[in-house]
Amino acid sequence: TPAALALLGGSVAALGVWKWLGKKMVQKKMEEARRTRDEGMKKMAKAVQQFREQVPSVQRDAILSLPLLELAGKLQEGSLSPRTVLYTYLEKVSALEVTQQTNCVRHFIPECEEQLQEIEGHKEKGLLYGIPVSIKDHIGHKGQLATCGLVQFLGTPMEEDSVLVKVLKRQGAIPFAMTNVPQSLFSYSCSNPIFGQTLNPLNAQKSPGGSSGGEGALIAGGGSILGMGSDMGGSIRLPCSFCGLCGLKPTASRLRWVLALPFQPALPCALGPMARDVDSLALCMKALLCQEMFQLDPTVPPIPFNEQVFSSSTPLRVGYYDTDGYFPLPPCMRRAVKETRSALQAAGHQLVLFSPPRVPYVMTELFMKTCFADGGRAWLDVFTGDIVDPGLKSQVNSCKIPRLVKKLLALLLKPLQFLLLLKLKDVAMISTCRSVKEMWNHHHQIQEYRAQFIAQWKELQLDVVLCPVLGPAFTSGYPGKLLTAISSTMLYNVLDFPAGVVPVSTVTEADEEELKLYKGCCDDPWDRTLKQAVSGALGMPVAVQCVALPWQEELCLRFMKEVETLSRDK
Repeated sequence: TPAALALLGGSVAALGVWKWLGKKMVQKKMEEARRTRDEGMKKMAKAVQQFREQVPSVQRDAILSLPLLELAGKLQEGSLSPRTVLYTYLEKVSALEVTQQTNCVRHFIPECEEQLQEIEGHKEKGLLYGIPVSIKDHIGHKGQLATCGLVQFLGTPMEEDSVLVKVLKRQGAIPFAMTNVPQSLFSYSCSNPIFGQTLNPLNAQKSPGGSSGGEGALIAGGGSILGMGSDMGGSIRLPCSFCGLCGLKPTASRLRWVLALPFQPALPCALGPMARDVDSLALCMKALLCQEMFQLDPTVPPIPFNEQVFSSSTPLRVGYYDTDGYFPLPPCMRRAVKETRSALQAAGHQLVLFSPPRVPYVMTELFMKTCFADGGRAWLDVFTGDIVDPGLKSQVNSCKIPRLVKKLLALLLKPLQFLLLLKLKDVAMISTCRSVKEMWNHHHQIQEYRAQFIAQWKELQLDVVLCPVLGPAFTSGYPGKLLTAISSTMLYNVLDFPAGVVPVSTVTEADEEELKLYKGCCDDPWDRTLKQAVSGALGMPVAVQCVALPWQEELCLRFMKEVETLSRDK
């Protein structure tokens, strides 16, 4: 009837207006967040200018070039003041030298001046006394937002510091900047609709990696000497690989922390340090693994940093592999493992070939099924009332496909099942846990796999493992097209082993030539996409990954230090 049609038309129009108003409200919130950030940067630039006028003789470049251990020593002995160091780094960032080039800083932390006054009044000097520290967007700092690149988290600042920030401050560190992240954190690019895309300071065409990409860009750009990131699939290690930094993903509970997101996969999320060298990571871990940490968070095992293990020079028995049998990496990354293996052997270490078991199974059945056990519904919920970042649209659209359609797709693609197992691109194809019993079984499978992996490790009597990491840096826009290329890092999140990344080389012209012949596993669209993603990376960092058994962060760092020393002696 005409009345019914009119009512329907009115309802459609009202829905359209409601959606339009909702979109306008989201855009207004995003504009306000950007305006607040820009105002904060202007205030910080003004404070830096005032300091410059008061102390015009500061040797800025000399301070910025100091390694963390030397800088810490000068601060401890008093030959440099915390104020001078803080304002030198603030100037580097607020003068837009780093931020304009890369868009890596989400907000300055104005409370850094209060922390400066606080430590200046202390007689005791902590291990990180006067060290400016940058922290990833979602690590809670009192008075600051933890946005995860999502509009729903704008407007609700943290009421108190997270345990990590409290311990950093207790050790004399000065958190001074929050860094950018990809929307929802579930990506190894670094872009969100609120604060935009972060670029790699070494090459503006390249991504800094993610999700700790803002940290990677800021440290590699010289705007920070020590940063804190988090890692649930490679989010510390990939930015370090892409930006030429050292980074450590500890055993998750060694620096325990809970993700402030409604979307909380069962995979353990680890907090860890990112810096220019391994000694910086060791100093940071030493500072964090203190009585203050153990008292503030009783779930953190009270295991202080073992200096004896880190400083040991005993030859190591090193397992190694240059491919995991799932996603073949570019030639330069495999070259890095081979060259490092040879250098370790020449230095007196024992090298043993190691093959990680069933990585395709781990990737498709354990990792993806853990993250999307519900078909991705919880993850989709975080985008409610938000604008989805272009880099995530393919994954979001895949999750939106109805379950029945996914089943039909699975049947149609059954002839290609082997290929899909090797190169699963879309979360649309991921099997979900359809019952509580299936979920329990899934958890049991993870524990079973972990036991198998450790048994194989023990059988070969390994101390540590040397293996590749994804790299070199992808051209911006490509991480979203190759979600499952992260098998090299993801494996050690499923296992919850400490793993770190060390840069050992750079991309050569010979690497670029060899890349032209790269066929990957099957010379399929995924292999060709990877080839496009990493091409044009001449001179970009090439890294390796170092792994130890759970709770052996000190051994992992000791191995990383050995790799770093040998690569520098080449």
